[in-house]
Amino acid sequence: MLRVFVRNVQLAHCPRHFWSSPCSQPSFRWLRQSLSSTSTTSTGSILPVFHRAEQHSDNIALSDQHGEHTYGHIFRLSGHLAGLIQNILGEDAVQQRIAFLCPNDVSYVIAQWATWMAGHIAVPLYPKHPTPELEYFVRDSEAAAIITTSEHAPKVKPILSGQQVIVLEDFFFKPSNQEDSPRPGYNGQDPNFYDLSDAMIIYTSGTTGPPKGVLLSHSNLQSQVSCLHQAWGWSQRDTLLHCLPLHHTHGIVNALLCPLYIGARVVMLPGFSPAEVWSHLLALDAPVEARVSLFMAVPTMYAKLLEEYHVSLAKTSRTKEYVRSVCTQNIRLMISGSAALPESILTNWQEVTGHVLLERYGMTEIGMALSNPLKGTRRPGFVGTPLPGVDVRIAKFAPGQEDYQVLCEGSSAGTKVMPECENESGELLVRGPNVFKEYWRKPKATLAEFTYDGWFRTGDTAVYREGSYKIMGRTSVDIIKSGGFKISALDAERQLLTHPDIKDVAVVGVPDLTWGQKVAAVVVWCGQEELDPVALREWGRERMPHYMVPSEVIQVEESLPRNNMGKVNKKQLVQQYFKGSSSSS
Repeated sequence: MLRVFVRNVQLAHCPRHFWSSPCSQPSFRWLRQSLSSTSTTSTGSILPVFHRAEQHSDNIALSDQHGEHTYGHIFRLSGHLAGLIQNILGEDAVQQRIAFLCPNDVSYVIAQWATWMAGHIAVPLYPKHPTPELEYFVRDSEAAAIITTSEHAPKVKPILSGQQVIVLEDFFFKPSNQEDSPRPGYNGQDPNFYDLSDAMIIYTSGTTGPPKGVLLSHSNLQSQVSCLHQAWGWSQRDTLLHCLPLHHTHGIVNALLCPLYIGARVVMLPGFSPAEVWSHLLALDAPVEARVSLFMAVPTMYAKLLEEYHVSLAKTSRTKEYVRSVCTQNIRLMISGSAALPESILTNWQEVTGHVLLERYGMTEIGMALSNPLKGTRRPGFVGTPLPGVDVRIAKFAPGQEDYQVLCEGSSAGTKVMPECENESGELLVRGPNVFKEYWRKPKATLAEFTYDGWFRTGDTAVYREGSYKIMGRTSVDIIKSGGFKISALDAERQLLTHPDIKDVAVVGVPDLTWGQKVAAVVVWCGQEELDPVALREWGRERMPHYMVPSEVIQVEESLPRNNMGKVNKKQLVQQYFKGSSSSS
């Protein structure tokens, strides 16, 4: 019976894409009844995202370049793919690593859901990563199979071969599928299985060494999603515009799992295009239920959207009013994350759209931990307060010691500052069900990132001021110790970005025999006059503390080298531009 059903959903009507929804679909409930011998009603406390599909089976889950896809349609295709995975790996195999290299469309969701339905661990890969890096992720995770599309198959077939590489078009179009008797489409493992099982490995950026695999459980993911649902007011009526990479927490958890867990709609673009994003943000001709109500991006994306606005949309006062009116009426929330947001971008974006961007703080190992309020004052440069279920501390560690002094401690209920520690900065610690399980097969590295009493050390310096947390930067690269002063590179960057001729800037600490470190800046200059370092320093002394003013300035053309999440590798900048600097080592 299932064989006939699967054949019916294989593009008899829409032959171009296996993931296109058929023009007429059998009911989702009929499928569940036909698989009653292998399915169970979930009674476990952890419900993976695909378990919620039945509640919204006829609703649109995702729109992409191929069309619209209902929750039920994605569930069916994912279940059949899960059956193939178990055919390949063995009926009793669970918790194997399944890597997948898919574009930003429904194929990614199918690969993710199928992996979890079959009881395995998802290892998402990024199409723009070079082949050696992809091979590192596959080898390090010991992936048993790779799911991909015909577009990306040539990049991964040299890594694994044979049945270990599942090309989705080959599987769903394979004529023999109509003759074979594949395993019934999976509805997932026993519901209690997910309470204690692992879900995903996301690799860190590797700026301090080889990338580490962050192992997240299904419990971690559900906790991370749940706290954002509460904090950001998610509902089934929401439509999120998605243009983020799908190998980081921002794109996977915040912008994909959050809407799909609750039955909302995702409009997914194949990549980031400023013109395309504006087209969707301003699409008044779209049905009310399909109009974008949420948008998330990194600061560099907002900068490029502002550039596109001034080139294409800000031609008359009428068009300016139109943009602002549509954004304020249709979009309820716009969020920025993954890198520090310059105040100039926040201010300009508010002028253009009427929205004060919501800044939040998180990382791969913890999901989101801090967030500005959905309703209430959002202070530039601050990332708000702890999310529901998350505990944080700001701590001061003695060099080489495991013990530490707690400067302040907080949760969603409030923050208590210890006596005489007000406005004192320290390392941010996080604890809660959102915190990852371990670094994949790296027990020593895992142990090193936790305190003796179980708090995760983020490696970020933070301060609590006037009811909100502020991230001063990565302790290793953004906190500059010069002449006895502890300087936040992010604060220096915020000040420098207010200069009308500075388009972009990265402030770094450079080794110096006299001062320990000196403050240096790598600047993207857009002024008509040539950059005069002396004049820039004079300008800086009028606006920031003298010890924060860069003593050395390097000008670069066009742009700073940033990764896909908008972050600059500052250690690389120091090596590239300040090789001759004196060092005390």
